[in-house]
Amino acid sequence: MKTQEYPTSFARFYDVIYHQLRDGVDHDFFLNEVMKTQGSVLEIGVGTGRFFVEALHNGHEVYGIDISRNMIEVLKSKLEPNQHYRVTRQNMLDFSFDFQFDLIIAPFRVIMHIPEKKDQILALNNVCRHLKPNGRFIFDTFVPDLNQLIKGLHNQVDFDGEYESGKKLRRMVSTKPDLINQIIQVFFTLEWDEDETLKTEDWDLPLRFFFRYELEHLIERSEFTSYRIYGDYKGHPLDESSKEFIVECKK
Repeated sequence: MKTQEYPTSFARFYDVIYHQLRDGVDHDFFLNEVMKTQGSVLEIGVGTGRFFVEALHNGHEVYGIDISRNMIEVLKSKLEPNQHYRVTRQNMLDFSFDFQFDLIIAPFRVIMHIPEKKDQILALNNVCRHLKPNGRFIFDTFVPDLNQLIKGLHNQVDFDGEYESGKKLRRMVSTKPDLINQIIQVFFTLEWDEDETLKTEDWDLPLRFFFRYELEHLIERSEFTSYRIYGDYKGHPLDESSKEFIVECKK
């Protein structure tokens, strides 16, 4: 599996962009799942700590892994040095701890960064082995929008604001779908004001999209004993209006 390192500027502005784009979507759901867990929690794809930091400050026994060194450096800058051991650079496929967790979460499309079936199974089984009996694993993917898959996106502005007072930040996104391999190639462009100049940086990455029964077959091939799939972050069942797959697996 090829790892995706977040460029420095994307890690730098991650919080500014996603606190606006995602906090009203999934923040309460994942944080509540962590808060109600009596025991240790692992966040896969911890990034800059959108859930992790708040959970840690509330006294929860949380750990985080991520494959991006740049993202981890941003997160560690928010932590006391004696808490840095909680965050390590590891991959979902082969991460290793000498203890097990009561809950493992992989928020915001983490599993979509794993394109190959064999790696997806490896990742699920590795998660399962790191859970205590009756432990839970929760992850999410989006329900594919067929119209968008066919047409793609073209320089759509998904963030236009400021990262500091008077300093503008804008992000544009384009997508190129590969329907046969179920891959969306996503192209990002960042523009921001700094030192009286307009700076830019580009980045692209592939995302593997999933359909409902594919997810079900995938989990049923894994070591998990049971699972449920919800249609949103409020626990409603899947229906024709669902835009999310919220998957809860149990050991």
